[in-house]
Formats: sequence, C-alpha cells, structure tokens
Amino acid sequence: MKIIGFNLSKVLAEKKEKAPERVQINQNIDIKNIVKEKIPISQNEILVLSFSFTISYSGDYAKIEFVGNILLMPEKDELKNFLKSWKDKKIPDEARPPLFNFIMNKCNIKALTLADDLGLPSHIPMPRIEPEK
Repeated sequence: MKIIGFNLSKVLAEKKEKAPERVQINQNIDIKNIVKEKIPISQNEILVLSFSFTISYSGDYAKIEFVGNILLMPEKDELKNFLKSWKDKKIPDEARPPLFNFIMNKCNIKALTLADDLGLPSHIPMPRIEPEK
C-alpha cells in the first residue's frame, strides 16, 4: 500500500476563557469513510480515506481538530481486503499502525504550533535536557 496524497479540509483550534485546575489531554483518530475511486494518472484504483484527528483538553476547555483525506494506492489484494473490512467500519489490522502514524506525523506538527499560539500545554511530551549529576 502506498500513500500517494494527503490533504486537510478543516483545521480548527479553539480555547475557552477559563482553564480548569488540572488539564487532561486526549487524542483521537476517527476514520470517517473509505471510498474507491479512479484517478486519471493511473490505471489502478485508489482508496480515499477520510479522517478526523482531534486533541481535546479537559472536556470542552480547548480543542484542536483536523479533518482531511489520505489517498492510498493499494495492491489488488489490499484493495479487496480494505473494502471488505470497511463494510464493518474497520480497517485491516496490518494497515492501521502505518496509517495512524502517518496521520499523527502530519497533524501533530501543526497541532504543536496551534497549541502554542493559543497558550495551551503541549499534547505530546517535548524532549528535555537534564543537567548532569
């Protein structure tokens, strides 16, 4: 399976006025839809995977959300396997880690900047240098 495209259709970052005492951060990737399409540059069929990636801060204190699509060019067997799995609203187990890692790699960088702009704590731990003892 090859990832041949990625685009975002929505980027949302919002923060309420009053911060809770203790901020909890949750991340969620939701695959909204998978459809088969033909593209003019290839004889192969592709899959268009629609997703949302959301970072929620303590309920409704703050939210960063990305909505977009990934274009996949699977092999013939993978195409059938994807479409069969999607009938049950699932992604094949072997495809889930690389797809989710790809989504997180693309969105986390943008989310760090948005969180910083809004004065929110980072949703992923940043590397730290400790003094030698």
